[in-house]
Order: sequence, then structure tokens, then C-alpha cells
Amino acid sequence: MDAEATKPLAAAIAIAVGALGPALGIGLLAGKAMEALGRNPEASGSVQQNMILALAFAEAIAIYALVVAIIILFV
Repeated sequence: MDAEATKPLAAAIAIAVGALGPALGIGLLAGKAMEALGRNPEASGSVQQNMILALAFAEAIAIYALVVAIIILFV
């Protein structure tokens, strides 16, 4: 099988697997943040600040997977 023919498949697998973890993490994080806000509304500032920071870290992992997929396609 030709290597050029398998590049799109490899890129698709890389982004699919690489985005699965951050997607699950973001979902769990948002759910737990809403749960924490429901239990203690006074702590909304602290919960929101920490949630946004953790979301940024999870998104960074998905961006790394996207970069790897693009490298697979064009190199």
C-alpha cells in the first residue's frame, strides 16, 4: 500500500484519538464545576477561574493532536 494513500487515514486517526481525551475531560470538568456552583454559589469566582484554566490545558492537548495530524498530512 502506498504511503501517500494512507496519510489521510493516519491524520484522521491521530486527531480522533487525540481529541477524545480532552473532550471527555472538558465534559467532566464542566459538569463538576456546575455541581460545585450548585452546592456553593458563593465560590463562583474561584471555581470559574480554576475551570477556565483547566479548560485551556485540555484544549492545548487537542491542539497538539491537530498539529500532529497536519504534520502527517503535509510531510
